[in-house]
Amino acid sequence: MGIAMSFMGLGGGMPSAQMLNFVMGTVYKQFIEKDISNFEEFHIAILDIFNTFNAALPGKHYDAPPHKEIEAVFKQWQKTPEADRKKLLIEFLKKNVKLSKVDGTTMIAGIVTPPVAMATKRAGENVPQLKMIKAIPDVVFVPSATVLVLISVKISRRVFMGKIAS
Repeated sequence: MGIAMSFMGLGGGMPSAQMLNFVMGTVYKQFIEKDISNFEEFHIAILDIFNTFNAALPGKHYDAPPHKEIEAVFKQWQKTPEADRKKLLIEFLKKNVKLSKVDGTTMIAGIVTPPVAMATKRAGENVPQLKMIKAIPDVVFVPSATVLVLISVKISRRVFMGKIAS
Protein backbone atom coordinates (compact mmCIF):
# COMPACT_ATOMS: atom_id res chain seq x y z
CA MET A 1 0.00 0.00 0.00
CA GLY A 2 2.85 2.37 0.76
CA ILE A 3 4.36 2.05 -2.70
CA ALA A 4 1.03 2.72 -4.39
CA MET A 5 0.48 5.80 -2.24
CA SER A 6 3.95 7.12 -2.98
CA PHE A 7 3.42 6.71 -6.74
CA MET A 8 0.20 8.72 -6.47
CA GLY A 9 1.94 11.41 -4.43
CA LEU A 10 -0.13 10.68 -1.32
CA GLY A 11 2.65 9.08 0.71
CA GLY A 12 2.89 11.91 3.21
CA GLY A 13 6.69 11.80 3.22
CA MET A 14 8.90 14.83 3.25
CA PRO A 15 9.37 16.47 -0.14
CA SER A 16 12.80 15.92 -1.63
CA ALA A 17 13.96 19.53 -1.17
CA GLN A 18 13.09 19.45 2.53
CA MET A 19 14.75 16.05 2.90
CA LEU A 20 17.89 17.29 1.14
CA ASN A 21 18.05 20.37 3.37
CA PHE A 22 17.59 18.18 6.46
CA VAL A 23 20.34 15.76 5.41
CA MET A 24 22.75 18.51 4.41
CA GLY A 25 22.09 20.39 7.64
CA THR A 26 22.84 17.26 9.67
CA VAL A 27 25.98 16.56 7.66
CA TYR A 28 27.17 20.14 8.06
CA LYS A 29 26.53 20.02 11.80
CA GLN A 30 28.61 16.83 12.03
CA PHE A 31 31.30 18.51 9.94
CA ILE A 32 31.41 21.74 11.99
CA GLU A 33 31.60 19.88 15.31
CA LYS A 34 35.13 18.86 14.36
CA ASP A 35 37.94 21.29 15.03
CA ILE A 36 39.34 21.89 11.55
CA SER A 37 42.53 23.90 11.46
CA ASN A 38 44.56 22.26 8.68
CA PHE A 39 44.11 20.27 5.48
CA GLU A 40 44.59 16.85 7.12
CA GLU A 41 41.72 17.47 9.54
CA PHE A 42 39.55 18.81 6.70
CA HIS A 43 40.33 15.75 4.57
CA ILE A 44 39.52 13.38 7.44
CA ALA A 45 36.23 15.21 8.03
CA ILE A 46 35.25 14.89 4.35
CA LEU A 47 36.15 11.19 4.34
CA ASP A 48 34.14 10.76 7.54
CA ILE A 49 31.09 12.23 5.78
CA PHE A 50 31.43 9.71 2.95
CA ASN A 51 31.97 6.93 5.47
CA THR A 52 28.74 7.99 7.19
CA PHE A 53 26.88 7.98 3.87
CA ASN A 54 28.17 4.51 3.02
CA ALA A 55 27.37 3.11 6.47
CA ALA A 56 23.88 4.61 6.63
CA LEU A 57 22.67 3.61 3.18
CA PRO A 58 22.80 -0.16 2.77
CA GLY A 59 23.49 -1.34 -0.73
CA LYS A 60 24.57 2.09 -1.96
CA HIS A 61 28.15 3.23 -1.79
CA TYR A 62 29.46 6.62 -2.69
CA ASP A 63 32.96 7.35 -3.96
CA ALA A 64 34.95 10.05 -2.18
CA PRO A 65 36.23 12.83 -4.43
CA PRO A 66 39.90 12.89 -5.48
CA HIS A 67 42.51 14.33 -3.12
CA LYS A 68 43.18 17.32 -5.40
CA GLU A 69 39.51 18.36 -5.43
CA ILE A 70 39.33 18.18 -1.63
CA GLU A 71 42.50 20.26 -1.42
CA ALA A 72 41.03 22.88 -3.78
CA VAL A 73 37.86 23.10 -1.68
CA PHE A 74 39.96 23.44 1.47
CA LYS A 75 41.76 26.44 -0.02
CA GLN A 76 38.37 28.01 -0.83
CA TRP A 77 37.15 27.02 2.66
CA GLN A 78 39.97 28.99 4.30
CA LYS A 79 39.20 32.11 2.24
CA THR A 80 35.42 31.90 2.72
CA PRO A 81 33.80 33.78 5.61
CA GLU A 82 32.26 31.64 8.35
CA ALA A 83 28.71 32.42 7.23
CA ASP A 84 29.23 31.12 3.67
CA ARG A 85 31.10 27.93 4.53
CA LYS A 86 27.93 25.86 4.82
CA LYS A 87 26.91 26.83 1.29
CA LEU A 88 30.41 25.99 0.00
CA LEU A 89 30.37 22.55 1.64
CA ILE A 90 26.85 21.75 0.41
CA GLU A 91 27.72 22.74 -3.17
CA PHE A 92 30.88 20.62 -2.99
CA LEU A 93 28.95 17.60 -1.72
CA LYS A 94 26.15 18.01 -4.28
CA LYS A 95 28.74 18.13 -7.05
CA ASN A 96 30.93 15.28 -5.79
CA VAL A 97 28.62 12.73 -4.15
CA LYS A 98 28.49 10.11 -6.88
CA LEU A 99 27.15 6.62 -6.62
CA SER A 100 29.87 4.02 -6.96
CA LYS A 101 29.22 1.86 -10.00
CA VAL A 102 30.46 -1.62 -10.75
CA ASP A 103 32.19 -1.74 -14.11
CA GLY A 104 31.30 -4.30 -16.75
CA THR A 105 34.51 -6.27 -16.34
CA THR A 106 33.84 -6.93 -12.67
CA MET A 107 30.24 -7.86 -13.38
CA ILE A 108 31.17 -10.32 -16.13
CA ALA A 109 33.92 -11.84 -13.98
CA GLY A 110 31.46 -12.30 -11.11
CA ILE A 111 28.91 -14.01 -13.35
CA VAL A 112 31.29 -16.22 -15.33
CA THR A 113 33.61 -17.37 -12.53
CA PRO A 114 31.32 -19.79 -10.59
CA PRO A 115 30.55 -22.09 -13.56
CA VAL A 116 34.19 -21.94 -14.68
CA ALA A 117 35.32 -22.79 -11.15
CA MET A 118 33.01 -25.82 -11.07
CA ALA A 119 34.24 -27.01 -14.48
CA THR A 120 37.85 -26.50 -13.41
CA LYS A 121 37.29 -28.46 -10.22
CA ARG A 122 35.63 -31.34 -12.09
CA ALA A 123 38.48 -31.42 -14.63
CA GLY A 124 41.09 -31.20 -11.87
CA GLU A 125 39.62 -34.18 -10.03
CA ASN A 126 40.66 -36.42 -12.95
CA VAL A 127 44.28 -35.22 -13.00
CA PRO A 128 46.44 -37.44 -10.76
CA GLN A 129 48.48 -34.53 -9.37
CA LEU A 130 45.30 -32.66 -8.39
CA LYS A 131 43.27 -35.53 -6.87
CA MET A 132 43.40 -33.79 -3.50
CA ILE A 133 41.03 -31.15 -4.92
CA LYS A 134 38.19 -33.64 -4.25
CA ALA A 135 38.67 -32.99 -0.52
CA ILE A 136 37.60 -29.36 -0.92
CA PRO A 137 33.80 -29.01 -0.82
CA ASP A 138 32.14 -27.16 -3.71
CA VAL A 139 30.55 -24.74 -1.27
CA VAL A 140 34.05 -23.58 -0.25
CA PHE A 141 35.84 -23.86 -3.60
CA VAL A 142 33.44 -21.86 -5.79
CA PRO A 143 33.06 -18.76 -3.56
CA SER A 144 36.80 -18.75 -2.85
CA ALA A 145 37.62 -18.88 -6.56
CA THR A 146 35.06 -16.15 -7.26
CA VAL A 147 36.45 -13.84 -4.57
CA LEU A 148 40.02 -14.40 -5.79
CA VAL A 149 39.02 -13.59 -9.38
CA LEU A 150 37.14 -10.44 -8.31
CA ILE A 151 40.15 -9.28 -6.27
CA SER A 152 42.50 -9.92 -9.20
CA VAL A 153 40.15 -8.02 -11.55
CA LYS A 154 40.05 -5.08 -9.16
CA ILE A 155 43.84 -5.01 -8.76
CA SER A 156 44.47 -5.35 -12.49
CA ARG A 157 41.97 -2.54 -13.21
CA ARG A 158 43.76 -0.27 -10.72
CA VAL A 159 47.15 -1.06 -12.25
CA PHE A 160 45.80 -0.57 -15.77
CA MET A 161 44.01 2.67 -14.89
CA GLY A 162 47.12 3.90 -13.04
CA LYS A 163 49.21 3.42 -16.19
CA ILE A 164 46.65 5.32 -18.26
CA ALA A 165 46.49 8.19 -15.75
CA SER A 166 50.26 8.66 -15.61
